[in-house]
Amino acid sequence: MTVAENMGFALKISGVNKSEIAKRVQEAAKILDLELYLERKPKALSGGQRQRVAMGRAIVRNPQVFLMDEPLSNLDAKLRVQTRTQIASLQKRLGVTTVYVTHDQTEAMTMGDRVVVMKDGFLQQADTPQNLYDNPANAFVAGFIGSPAMNLVDLKIEEGGARLGSTLIPIERSILSQVTAEGSDSITVGFRPEDLSMSPEGFELNIELVELLGADAYLYGQVADAKGEERQVTVRTDGRATPQRGTTIHLVPDLNSIHLFSSKTGDRFDA
Repeated sequence: MTVAENMGFALKISGVNKSEIAKRVQEAAKILDLELYLERKPKALSGGQRQRVAMGRAIVRNPQVFLMDEPLSNLDAKLRVQTRTQIASLQKRLGVTTVYVTHDQTEAMTMGDRVVVMKDGFLQQADTPQNLYDNPANAFVAGFIGSPAMNLVDLKIEEGGARLGSTLIPIERSILSQVTAEGSDSITVGFRPEDLSMSPEGFELNIELVELLGADAYLYGQVADAKGEERQVTVRTDGRATPQRGTTIHLVPDLNSIHLFSSKTGDRFDA
């Protein structure tokens, strides 16, 4: 079938008259920028254009809700970004509720008004994209949302806080009481790569890998957790003044941006 026949097929089998089908197909084609392709066959279209035809089939039916299950998964990276912005723009214009399933957190964060994070079939958190990033409900959401992921390290509890190398991270007494109440002597501390800054008083990190991305750079190294096991730490820094691989730097986390989770349940601690 041609693009026009493809988009109007559901209406045809529903018994809608030809003039109404042509009108709705033309309207959908205009919205999707497919007017020049209505007489083409699918084999003459690009991957992104085929995705827009599939959306056109849904739009002509004037649905109350769109259900999209990973619609961009078979597109290359550049086309995925382009089509993502088109879908987001289209959704705003049509004003139709859209349920969008994806494993790509960038799609979720950029396209969703509200995002639901699932794990093993259970809802972990339903919130706005920004609140998912700023106030994750548990360690799973914290590690899943954000690219690169949040640094999560289990640390031993000491008097007044938790120790990361030579740095004591202060923790409020009310949270320390919650840790004690669950019978634990450690706490999971989370800090995002952008919330680490270099300082002579900070904990040591030996740089094992440097990723240069132009304006930004990511540094990777290992720190010891409460059990003495190595945990990867990622640091975002200025791409034009980047320490070299193999050097040792000292880092201090922004204490106002630290996240605290139970090392037993993974749930967030709030004072």
